[in-house]
Amino acid sequence: MSILNQEFSTPFNTAPFSKIKNEDFLPAFKSAIKKARKEIDAIVKNTESPSFKNTIEALEFSGQELDRISSIFFNLNAAETNDEIQKIAQEVSPLLSEFGNDITLNEDLFKRIKSVYNSKPKNLNEEQKTLLDKRYKSFSRNGANLPEDKKEELRTIDKELSKLKLKFGENVLAETNKFEMLITDENDLSGLPDGAKEAAKQLAESKNKEGWLITLDYPSYIPFMTYTDNRELRKKLSLAFGSKAFKNDELDNQNIVIKIANLRFKRAQLLGYKTHAHFVLEERMAKTPEKVENFLNELLEKAKPAAKSEFNDLENFAKDLDKIDKLQKWDSAYYSEKLKQKLFDLDDEKLKPYFKLENVINGAFTVANKLFDLNFEGIDTIDKYHNDVLTYKVTDSKGDLVSIFYADFFPRPGKRNGAWMTSYKPQYVQNGKEERPHVSIVCNFTKPTKSKPSLLTFNEVTTLFHEFGHALHGMLANTTYPSLSGTSVYWDFVELPSQVMENWCYEKEALELFARHYENNEVIPMDLVNKIKKSSTFHEGMQTLRQISFGLLDMSWHGQDPSKITNVKAQEVKAFGDTQLYPDVAENCMSTAFAHIFQGGYSSGYYSYKWAEVLDADAFEYFKEKGIFNKIVANKFKKHVLSQGGTQDPMLLYKRFRGQEPKPEALLRRAGLLK
Repeated sequence: MSILNQEFSTPFNTAPFSKIKNEDFLPAFKSAIKKARKEIDAIVKNTESPSFKNTIEALEFSGQELDRISSIFFNLNAAETNDEIQKIAQEVSPLLSEFGNDITLNEDLFKRIKSVYNSKPKNLNEEQKTLLDKRYKSFSRNGANLPEDKKEELRTIDKELSKLKLKFGENVLAETNKFEMLITDENDLSGLPDGAKEAAKQLAESKNKEGWLITLDYPSYIPFMTYTDNRELRKKLSLAFGSKAFKNDELDNQNIVIKIANLRFKRAQLLGYKTHAHFVLEERMAKTPEKVENFLNELLEKAKPAAKSEFNDLENFAKDLDKIDKLQKWDSAYYSEKLKQKLFDLDDEKLKPYFKLENVINGAFTVANKLFDLNFEGIDTIDKYHNDVLTYKVTDSKGDLVSIFYADFFPRPGKRNGAWMTSYKPQYVQNGKEERPHVSIVCNFTKPTKSKPSLLTFNEVTTLFHEFGHALHGMLANTTYPSLSGTSVYWDFVELPSQVMENWCYEKEALELFARHYENNEVIPMDLVNKIKKSSTFHEGMQTLRQISFGLLDMSWHGQDPSKITNVKAQEVKAFGDTQLYPDVAENCMSTAFAHIFQGGYSSGYYSYKWAEVLDADAFEYFKEKGIFNKIVANKFKKHVLSQGGTQDPMLLYKRFRGQEPKPEALLRRAGLLK
């Protein structure tokens, strides 16, 4: 029997990474699926009449071994993958998709669920009522009421989708890893900060190359695009980044994008919904595609004049500085940074010495301690999947275990770009025993070099706080059922805890806790704090337009019938019409690498970043009114938002915390878009 199919005899029941071999996964999955099927059979064959306990609760706690193996495997596939793991993923995904459908389309099981649902049991608490409602809907919304032939069609679609999404992600990762720009003349690096230069040199050395190596990984790509004076090389790098999986070769994602969009539409129609977006949004705060589009267009109306004016200023600035007559996408970060330095006398290179990674991590921990009484202790007794991973034991003020926390901060070839939070084990209560969660955050920050520790850009600081906010949502979970625990909430609510945490990065009181110079330990000077505050709304109009454009692109793929779409690029140009500032680049395409919506869970949900910003700006105004470390407000946030998971309607939870519905004015005020 595989180690994965046994109770882990590890500290805190953590994943035994060092003992797991790749070849363990496939047999472990097959064995766990078999076990889970038996558990489902036991529910179906129960001769007692269906009740909440013997049907809904029994179903909730079935398949735990399978869930655990899945979380370990798919987290590795995202953070530490290789050809073998990717091959296993292609084999396993259809099996899991088929098993999922076998449950959802199991008529006898659904009859029992329906029977409990229709009997409207009187003695259920709020969480149990939510679970019953959610369980019934997860069946009815996923084909349980369909005739047999349509169920078969649904199975085929789901299997195909699971494979396509994996292939999409594999192609993007392969494209990211494939591109390298070797620079042999140091003059071509003019403008690039010493730290980025040193990192590029080290990377070249690690591959036995002479010179400086630039890649599409964010810590390499972003400094190069922001600081390098050589416009032609910026263009080359920008085109490589923007054309990922859009080259009509074996790693091209155009057909995959069209297939995914059409299969999702077909699936939604099969289930009685007008489009994929109608299907998805029924279980979101926004409820309908119309409401999402209105929301995005209202924001667009408010942000567009500011964005246009910012763009014109930037273009004029580039003209005056370098006689650039037409601003292109590869000029965006470079001239924005130059203008920001001119207006605020502030640039990331001045800030980075104050943001040593270890200090920022401790800063996040200190903020969590002051707000929520959490203590973080580094431990080396638990297994990790890579040496870079840091591991912590999280306890409350009484010393009781709250969570195990993993943090993985640096890029490497087996890891996808970006930043995310995930979990290896959920929080729940079963048979009177409380299980605490194992939570992880994964980022791609600048690595330490021979001469410097890992020094973060301010953007990386806010990214760390953002993912840490998601982690707190997972850690502080206090529910009975795993499927309602932690971040298992409506998708347009899930970004509230993460985005609200970013606000502390702009506050003097918080910055003084951790922003210290890595060489002399001096606290960040007040004038720099003021400049961070002042510059926080710099180009906010353009940033808002950019986020809106991604939301509109998402809706253009999922909020209509995509069957007439034959050209991915043309579809994208149309979707970006109202938000476009820079000239279009023919070689670039966003959709073919838009992993959030074609690989991750954000299809028809990208708008939720902006939606949650309304919530987070409103929530943080409450903190500001009472004090950013006010215990009463923090306790309310912990009690009504962070600990509740998806046990109740998010607007109810929000109103309990805030005493009112969120007001969009708070966001517009913070963004400087309210005149």
